[in-house]
Amino acid sequence: MAAKKSGNRLRIIGGQWRSRFLPFPDVDGLRPTTDRVRETVFNWLQPVVPGARVLDLFAGSGALGFEALSRGAQNLTLLEMNAKAASQLKDNVKTLNTSDAQVVQTDALNWLAQCDQQFDLIFLDPPFNKGLLPKCLELIESQNLLSKNAWVYVESEQDLNKLNLPSSWRLHRDKKAGQVRLCLYQNQGS
Repeated sequence: MAAKKSGNRLRIIGGQWRSRFLPFPDVDGLRPTTDRVRETVFNWLQPVVPGARVLDLFAGSGALGFEALSRGAQNLTLLEMNAKAASQLKDNVKTLNTSDAQVVQTDALNWLAQCDQQFDLIFLDPPFNKGLLPKCLELIESQNLLSKNAWVYVESEQDLNKLNLPSSWRLHRDKKAGQVRLCLYQNQGS
């Protein structure tokens, strides 16, 4: 007898919604940041998250963004192009009964090119092997999307030393988890 599939769920690991499970759809390429990696990242970000204005690019399941909001971020903008994933993100915002999160179904690059807001924390975890990371980095810098001393978390399949990172970004922490490179940068610009 085959086991019944319970569906895709992610667990919020800290903050006000600790241990809450949120569903996410089967979408090609959607790979939520694992609990273990999120725990590491949020240990790095612990003093930064409370009161932060957060942008979750390529939100997918929303694992990083919802974790930040659970831990006291002021507000959260989740960008997701896939209609099914964006719809589930909106449902999860309703489930959490929060008015501090907005979901925008859009192409992240187009949105970044038109954005005139600043953020204190940006999660940048684009689909792998699509070449999106360099353009995202360029737009974040050229559109001046980072507040003073803002943080950018990058999850990538590639060595970020080969990318043209903004000169004002200082590497704070990095780690390799399997085939994934985790890097946390702080904006030292104005």
